[in-house]
Formats: sequence, C-alpha cells, structure tokens
Amino acid sequence: MPKPLSDVARDMLLEITPADTIGDFVSEVTEAEGSVTIQFESALAGYPGWKWTVSLAVLPDTEPTVLETELIPGDGALLAPDWVPWSDRLADYKAAQDAAAVSSEDSDSDSDDSDDDEDDDEDDDDLSSDVLHGGDLDGVDIDALASEDEDSEDEDDSDASDDDDSDELDDDSDDDDSDEDDDSDDSDDDDSDEDDDSDDSDDDDPDEGFAAER
Repeated sequence: MPKPLSDVARDMLLEITPADTIGDFVSEVTEAEGSVTIQFESALAGYPGWKWTVSLAVLPDTEPTVLETELIPGDGALLAPDWVPWSDRLADYKAAQDAAAVSSEDSDSDSDDSDDDEDDDEDDDDLSSDVLHGGDLDGVDIDALASEDEDSEDEDDSDASDDDDSDELDDDSDDDDSDEDDDSDDSDDDDSDEDDDSDDSDDDDPDEGFAAER
C-alpha cells in the first residue's frame, strides 16, 4: 500500500527542520501535470501565520519525489518590511535632511521678522511718548533743555544770595568788635584821668598839714 503523501511531505521536512517546528497538517492541493502541494502549520518562534510547504511530483507507477520545500507566509502572517536598496534609503535620508534644513531656515526667518516687528513697535511707542516741538533737533526737546538751564540759573542766584548774606554778617560782626574796642579805650582813658586826679589830691594834702602846724 503506498504511503500517504502527507507522510511523504513530513518526512521531507524532517530532513531540513526539527520535528517540533512542524505543526499540524493544513491542506493538500493537486496541481496540473501530476504536481501536489502539501502544507503544514509552522511552529517556529517568531513566524506566526507561516506555513511549511512541500511540492511533490506524483507520476503513475513511480514513487513521489520532492520538487520544492519552503516556508511561506499565510493570510495574516507577520511580515518584515519590503527590502529597500541602500542607495534608495540614502536618497530618502538626504531628501529628509534637506527638507528639515529648509524648514529650520523658514522658522528662523519668521522669528527674525517677528523680532523686527516688535522692535519697530517699541520704537513707535518711544517716539509717540516724546513731546517734540518745531525747534527740536534730532528728537531733543529744546523746552526741556531750557527748563534745565533756568533751574541751573536759579541755583546760581541762590548761591550768590547766600554769599551776600554771609558777607553782610561778617561786616556787622567786624563793626561790633570795633565799637567794643573803642568803648574799651574810652574806659581806659577815664581810669587814667581818675588816677591823675588822685595824684593831685595827694599833692594838696602836705600843704594843708604844714599850715596846721604853724
């Protein structure tokens, strides 16, 4: 009795992979011209949804022979991304870098424009806050300078007045001192006159005594 084709296919798989990596029988499909395809579930870790596939050639009056053995993905199998040549990957990388550089330059330009607008607004605010007149030059308020000059002149006048008052006080003090000196001299003269009168009185006393003795 011929051996079932599923057993023949499993025996072929055991020659290339361990028995614990071969799952349950899935299907047996007869193709044209005596070709049969048999599939088993894959028990390999990391290959969910994949299937072991064995293609057999079945001819009359001959033993089945193996045409092909492979592991192929089934519906819903976990697949790796499509392989992309390194030259294509490099081109994509360069394009992404160029796009990022352009975006960064645009962002910097927008930021600079925003800063310039803010500076212009601040300048406008400064100009609008100053009160300028027809005679002002280069934004300098002539009235403000004139007011400062008047304040300076007032301070000078005040200093001059203080100096005059100080001089008057010094003159009055000198006059008072001079008067006191004069009074002192007069007092000394009076004292001298009194001394002279006393001397004259002493001279008169001897004559009076002499007269008494006689």
